[in-house]
Amino acid sequence: MPSDAPLADAAAAFLRDPGTTFTVPGHKRSPGLGDPLLAYDLPLVSGADDSRMTRGVLARAEALAAELWGADVCRFSVAGSTHGNQTLALTVGKPGDRVIVSRTLHKSVFAGLVLAGLRPVWVYPQVDPATGLALAIAPEEIERALGAAPDARGVFLVEPSYIGMISDLEAIAGLVHHAGMPLMIDQAWGAHLGFHPALPKHALARGADALVTSTHKSLTAFTQGSVVLARGERIDLARFDHAFELLHTTSPSAAILASSDRARQLMADRGPELLGRTIELVADARRRLAEVPGLLVLDASDPTKLVLGLAGTGADGFEVEAALEEAGIRPEMCDRDTIVPIVTVADTDITVARLVNEVTGAVEAHRGTPREPSASSVWSLDAETALDPREAFFAPRERVDAERAVGRISAEMAAPYPPGIPALAPGEVITEPILRALQAEAAAGSRIAYCSDPTLRTLVVVTDR
Repeated sequence: MPSDAPLADAAAAFLRDPGTTFTVPGHKRSPGLGDPLLAYDLPLVSGADDSRMTRGVLARAEALAAELWGADVCRFSVAGSTHGNQTLALTVGKPGDRVIVSRTLHKSVFAGLVLAGLRPVWVYPQVDPATGLALAIAPEEIERALGAAPDARGVFLVEPSYIGMISDLEAIAGLVHHAGMPLMIDQAWGAHLGFHPALPKHALARGADALVTSTHKSLTAFTQGSVVLARGERIDLARFDHAFELLHTTSPSAAILASSDRARQLMADRGPELLGRTIELVADARRRLAEVPGLLVLDASDPTKLVLGLAGTGADGFEVEAALEEAGIRPEMCDRDTIVPIVTVADTDITVARLVNEVTGAVEAHRGTPREPSASSVWSLDAETALDPREAFFAPRERVDAERAVGRISAEMAAPYPPGIPALAPGEVITEPILRALQAEAAAGSRIAYCSDPTLRTLVVVTDR
């Protein structure tokens, strides 16, 4: 018998019989408006719950999620892991405080630094020379940062990384806790972790004090569904709740919230079964793709992750991506050297076999002279910070030609996307190597996100004072 899903069940009951509503949303799921998507939209207040929230269906759903992940508190968000990351930034410190942050951060963590006025002390991952991709962050790197910033208020890491790499969190948590700080993890790409014995444990089970994860990425929630979880030993839970509410919409989609509740229920009831099948599918795909000459199949920490290196085949990733899309296959990410297709509990033997066959055919069709992989500018170049993120955000700015931008302080972010990790952030010096690396990636076809001129012919810089 399925476990309880109080919010999802309440949302389903409302949609079966909404009555005659005189509340928002304005479309009222009216079939006469001609858009079938509207039928799935409903509010939390005067929808899944009553106008005073007396049924407490959201609170009960969040309590069940907290229990499943082993947290003291859980909050459901309709704004992705962005909301959770920024909540933790506002929770852990005040303007001027330092925090230790992985340079593999998502741009939402950087936005949290701006909102909270925190000053980052960067830590960097190791880089695999065979692929140019970022690996784990060594405990020694954390130890170095703790020594350089003993006054820091906490440590923010991204675990797993976009390509499925996971650091030694037990060792890192020991170091961070010994220094009297909380360890906070952006686990956006690892909502499934901990729900099968062959998978790594989730971050809370490995010593973290707070965890943010996207239930829509590797689980089954609607897009934007996410949860943020915390324990109270080193996290001020009252401030955590206040920060969450400060950033939260007052009109959340009950459909998105309920989908996180249902995703939690699915993991509680069928996690080992579904994830076991996914692990087997990915293992088989890895075996078959490893037989393609020159194609590198990355050995990720997460056995559900499939990351492919193209440099040894000579094929260009953007051409391979175009061929895949023409065949109806849409990978999550492609750049010149790498393909990342996301395989989840929703996949089957048929979908994964088709992926393998189409990738194999596309690589063979575009095979060329093998080359050395090029490390992304995201993790191959060190940042030089001149202004704190918040100071840079509010500083006067101007647009200049790229050649005149070298040596100036950036007022905007530039991040090869996906995964949206900043190579250049507001407050950092625009150096010649960083500019050339970003321009080369743009010229090669990579999307450079979050900057106003994605060609990088011009940049927005802080006005000289």
